[in-house]
Amino acid sequence: MARIAFIGLGHMGGGMAPNLAKAGHDVRAFDLSEEALAKAVEQGCLRAGSTEEAVEGAEVVITMLPAAQHVLGVYRDQVLGKAPTSALLIDCSTIDVASARTVEEEAAAKGYTMVDAPVSGGIAAAAGGTLTFMVGGSDEAFAKAEPILDPMAKAVIHAGGPGAGQAAKICNNMILGATMIVTCEGFVLAQKLGLDPQVFFDIASKASGQSWSMTSYAPVPGVGPETPADHDYEGGFAAALMLKDLKLAMQAAQEAGAYTPIGGEAEELFQRFVDRGGGNKDFSGIIKMIDDSWKVS
Repeated sequence: MARIAFIGLGHMGGGMAPNLAKAGHDVRAFDLSEEALAKAVEQGCLRAGSTEEAVEGAEVVITMLPAAQHVLGVYRDQVLGKAPTSALLIDCSTIDVASARTVEEEAAAKGYTMVDAPVSGGIAAAAGGTLTFMVGGSDEAFAKAEPILDPMAKAVIHAGGPGAGQAAKICNNMILGATMIVTCEGFVLAQKLGLDPQVFFDIASKASGQSWSMTSYAPVPGVGPETPADHDYEGGFAAALMLKDLKLAMQAAQEAGAYTPIGGEAEELFQRFVDRGGGNKDFSGIIKMIDDSWKVS
């Protein structure tokens, strides 16, 4: 079992770190939030007073942070040169590809092995240990990271070289954001045409309109498996985070010269939803904006 420093115990990291502790790893956790840190300790992690304290003597360092500036700052100021150079560095944050490659290059220059390993699956999957990890890095680095990530995962997939994990994540979430919007539009139109939502679900989930947003994450209460729609769109994957990922995808598309008009439209619609107060709601809650009747409660 490994000594693991886990930095960042928010909605995702707070579910991930305890699964490593349950698997028998020595997890030294740190977060700026005392509440988040206390919860991780209750679930088997050991308290660290700072990032520097957590990474001291660590064999693995895992970070789950909000944005690129946090990732770059934490690694430059608190991890590189503080953790042993033998430590494997794993960043599970969702950030832009260029920043991921930059921090991995800086880590390599100081003698570290590092991968970017963003996740898909949401809060429930983080807590349940059923995330999908998209890993960017060398074959050697992936081989070292895979057994560490396994207790938190249903799948650990090597996407390619440095930054490839981030590339896969933002492309995946661009599809997810756009698919959820059109799924919401389909349900709204079906109801306005007099179709019962359950009947429409039964048909579309077995027809060519089927998608994950339809069959696994239906945005209508009482239809299909239990989803955040059954809880007033609380929990799940916040719309503000979906907007962040769509902005990353549009930034990447511009830099790569890719034409992504539907992705751009999805970004605009989620921006409107967030501006109306929906940022903390699950991203499927955008259905309430699409049917023109929703106000944040």
